[in-house]
Amino acid sequence: MFKKFKLNTLLLFIPLTSLVFCFNSPKNDDEKMSTIMVSVKNTLSYLHYSPKAINDAYSQEVYKHYFEMVDASKRYFMQSDMDEFAKHKTKLDDYLNRGDLTFYKLTIDRLYQRVDEIDKITQDILSKPINLDEEETLILEPKLRKNATTKAELANEWKKYIKYNILQEMESMSAKEEAQKKKKDSVQKFGLKDTIKLEILNPEQKRIKATDEVKDLIGDTFRRFKKRNKMDWFTVHMNAYTEVFDPHTNYYSPKNKEDFDTQFKGKVIGIGAIIQEKRGYLYLGPLTIGAPAWKSKQLTEGDKILKVRSKPNEDAVNVVGMLSDEAVRLIRGEKGTKVTLTVEKKDKTIKEVTMIREEVAIEDTFARSIIVNSADGKKYGFINLPSFNADFEDPKGRNASDDIKNEILKLKPQGVQGIILDLRNNGGGSLTEVGDIMGLFMNAGPFVQVKDGNGKINTLKNKNNSPIWTGPVVIMQNELSASASEILAGAMQDYGRGVVIGSPQSFGKGTVQTFVDLNRFLSTNDDFGSLKLTIQKFYRVTGESTQRKGIQSDIQMKDFFTYAEVGERYDDYALAWDKIPAVAYQPMNYFSVAALQKGVEARLQNNKNYQLMQESAQWKEKLDKEESISLNQQKFNEVMKTRKAQIEKFKALDKFNNGLKFTLNPDEVIREKNDEAFTKKTQNWTKNLQKDLYLQEAVNVISGMK
Repeated sequence: MFKKFKLNTLLLFIPLTSLVFCFNSPKNDDEKMSTIMVSVKNTLSYLHYSPKAINDAYSQEVYKHYFEMVDASKRYFMQSDMDEFAKHKTKLDDYLNRGDLTFYKLTIDRLYQRVDEIDKITQDILSKPINLDEEETLILEPKLRKNATTKAELANEWKKYIKYNILQEMESMSAKEEAQKKKKDSVQKFGLKDTIKLEILNPEQKRIKATDEVKDLIGDTFRRFKKRNKMDWFTVHMNAYTEVFDPHTNYYSPKNKEDFDTQFKGKVIGIGAIIQEKRGYLYLGPLTIGAPAWKSKQLTEGDKILKVRSKPNEDAVNVVGMLSDEAVRLIRGEKGTKVTLTVEKKDKTIKEVTMIREEVAIEDTFARSIIVNSADGKKYGFINLPSFNADFEDPKGRNASDDIKNEILKLKPQGVQGIILDLRNNGGGSLTEVGDIMGLFMNAGPFVQVKDGNGKINTLKNKNNSPIWTGPVVIMQNELSASASEILAGAMQDYGRGVVIGSPQSFGKGTVQTFVDLNRFLSTNDDFGSLKLTIQKFYRVTGESTQRKGIQSDIQMKDFFTYAEVGERYDDYALAWDKIPAVAYQPMNYFSVAALQKGVEARLQNNKNYQLMQESAQWKEKLDKEESISLNQQKFNEVMKTRKAQIEKFKALDKFNNGLKFTLNPDEVIREKNDEAFTKKTQNWTKNLQKDLYLQEAVNVISGMK
């Protein structure tokens, strides 16, 4: 189920070979798409690390991948459609060479046609009573599903899908009722003020309410689908071509590239508000403390957005019915410029609010530290690094290495005796940041080798001989630690500078990408988007690639993802593992991993919570692999009852507390007094850290390091 998990790209910015593809400036969208196709093909052929032959075999792989992306569940296209499409199975290479839109237009026009038909079918199904007592089964596994051969069969499959959603919604209502009842019983038991109102519905009332919810959900789905720009589907079409080269080579439309840059830099120019979409309307979500929306004192979470005026001299744009990402682009703009929102307040009054756009930091992108107080009275620094962020455009912009340095400088005066660096779920980022972070912990030396498509190998080195932390280091990783995370963990492991603890192996992304703007090859001022292109592979100082194999933890602890298909090795189009000669480097070997491993194994053997967590992970993975489910209400409820009993067993994990105590850095103690959002985020963070069994073991390990 995690096979298609997408990671943040690892970027290495290098000069590319100068290519010139001459095209005339396109006159319309069709010509623009055609030009993009040919430009992407040429760029792939000339610059990709391991270019594929554009032939019939490639065409068939693209064909297969395309339908996995567009209609994996086989709910939209009929078998007659697939028979028609199959005539093009070996022609997609020719279409790419010529910039021919025949296949793209045929499939997407048919998709919109089927969506219109299915929209009407579902409205008809939901307008009549739905029998939940019939003996029917829904196939859950897409590989076992077949495309409908008749309209009646298509309608029947959608009816099953609707039933499944209604049954799930009813089950969700029952779960909420039980939770509310337990809360009310607890309040009454301890004589607290009782403000909890119980709404207990009978089965028929639940069915009606659940049906209405599903009706809204499906209606919203089709409404958003029909409003989706066909150019968005062109991006999907192009990625079917690029991802068959390798999973990290992708075409980015201009707006996709803008979103990527925002996430990579960790900042956005806007008003600091989440935009939420519900039933055709856009609403303000949580406001960022200190950002323009919050500072206006006129906007609140839940306000309905009616209009957006991007510039003072332009007319306001009605955003009712607009997709949220389109509205977000109207609200964003240049720093220091004005934007006006017309909103409907909860009391139905209409208000116009003008704000000055500012730079708003996405704090979840940046490193953050806290002091861990162990049971024996020792202090350790814990630093969480969500990504290897970097801002290449702004010299004053934030980057991961400076953030880590600042966190270490905060922790040192607090007397910490070791540092735990958490790279779990870190999908990567800038390669240059790895060397700079290495330099914070050790003297100069090579940290990674990079090989291009011509076989040329470069060795990148950390050149810093003034580390600011020379004490014990533990690095935490899991199956979602990828790319730059793997380079850092692998280098620290190879040098013996730190102990890597976590899942048996990391994600296994050992390739390097760069962005190539397609405009550089075209005589036009239009933005044709960019190609994120795999141009190199990287290798550890030992010469081993991290591709597919990832980094093996020194101290292995299975986790939730260990039993799922997570990692590069599960992708059909991932590049192969290989090895090159090692470079000269001097390992430190300050500590005995074997001794530390022995201690962990002894503790985990008797750790009931760890054993229960393994059982829970295996059970959930087994559920994900279930191929079908009964849609008979009684049988469905019996399945849910069995699941509830199992979930009840795993609830003990919710009560787990590792016994660790946490202390904020002095600057954050001050910030908490004035920043409500930060305070709440900190409370949630520390609460989760107290439930973190893996952090508990990381502390045990670092306390045993000399």
